[in-house]
Amino acid sequence: MMQINYAQVDQKQLAQDIDSIKERIGKPTIEDLNHLKKVEWWGRISALLGYSVAWIFPFNIIGAFLISLGNISRWANVAHPVMHGAYDKVPGVPERYTRKGFAKGWRRIVDWLDWIDPAAWDYEHNKKHHYNLGEESDPDNIELNLKWLRESNIPMWLRYVIVIGFAGIWKIAYYAPQTLRMLANYERKKRGEPEYKTFLRAGAWSPFAVDGRRLWLSCILPYVGFRFVFMPLLFLPLGTDAVLNVFMASLLAEFFANLHSFFVIIPNHAAEDIYRFEQPTKGRGEFYLRQIIGTVNYNTGSDQVDFMHGWLNYQIEHHLFPSIPLNHYQEMQPLVKEICKKHKLPYRQEAVFKRLWMTIELMVGKTNQLVIKHA
Repeated sequence: MMQINYAQVDQKQLAQDIDSIKERIGKPTIEDLNHLKKVEWWGRISALLGYSVAWIFPFNIIGAFLISLGNISRWANVAHPVMHGAYDKVPGVPERYTRKGFAKGWRRIVDWLDWIDPAAWDYEHNKKHHYNLGEESDPDNIELNLKWLRESNIPMWLRYVIVIGFAGIWKIAYYAPQTLRMLANYERKKRGEPEYKTFLRAGAWSPFAVDGRRLWLSCILPYVGFRFVFMPLLFLPLGTDAVLNVFMASLLAEFFANLHSFFVIIPNHAAEDIYRFEQPTKGRGEFYLRQIIGTVNYNTGSDQVDFMHGWLNYQIEHHLFPSIPLNHYQEMQPLVKEICKKHKLPYRQEAVFKRLWMTIELMVGKTNQLVIKHA
């Protein structure tokens, strides 16, 4: 395991070297947007093919997998870069591919209808996670978030069961209410009101409480209504069996989508060889340094490989430049590797399933992350 001397890294030179990559890439172009549209269609076609066979027999695994792939693609391959503003500066870009227009109002139905409220995810992920990576204030700090499990008296075998079960429902069980809590805290702070400590409080889930009602109206009811009511009922002309089959395939697709997203998202910043930090970032060079040593990549290659990973296999490059169009990560990767080699920094890249296992070991308390206590 490669460890670094944090204080001896030339952060000023590191910042200059990383900034030079963006200069080489240049401004976004229509070719970048066309690449996104291609990837978007791959996801749309996956979903259409899934529904085209889902009605034939119950718990159709092929149909469910394709539906789930379309589900994940809308989030990772489209919503993620667009909501970072990756295509905002493309000349003549339609508003629906910009931060200003994507998934706003009625467009949420066609752009990104998921358990997660787009505005809540934008605040939790784009603002809090990216710019507080690995700190106590990072809402996605796995080691701290699962302290209750890691330090519990629960038998180790049962901890693994809990994590595996959680992976199949994590978007609704954790991410939707967590992101909404973060947004609510931001709003409450502006009003001078106390922040909510957890999304597990009773009022956060009750449809009769203000915050619980928001969760139901913004997250649960729209998604349940569309995915498990509206879509199956479209097959009613083919008979009630077709409706029931699509409904069951949709349930299975939801399970697959949760697993798939868990596999490619959760291991990005959590394992025994990944650093976390006890103090805030002080400058641009330190920010870049933390994105590199606090992140891991998966295997990369063709658009097809990257599509299946939701382009999250370039997580180091993405954290260095969150608003870069997807197609530039392949171009950036060898440049970032060279800079890491120059500064004697680890560039971690391994198969997603190996990183997943390392993350699970951390989640259950078998391992601990490396910690930078001070600069």
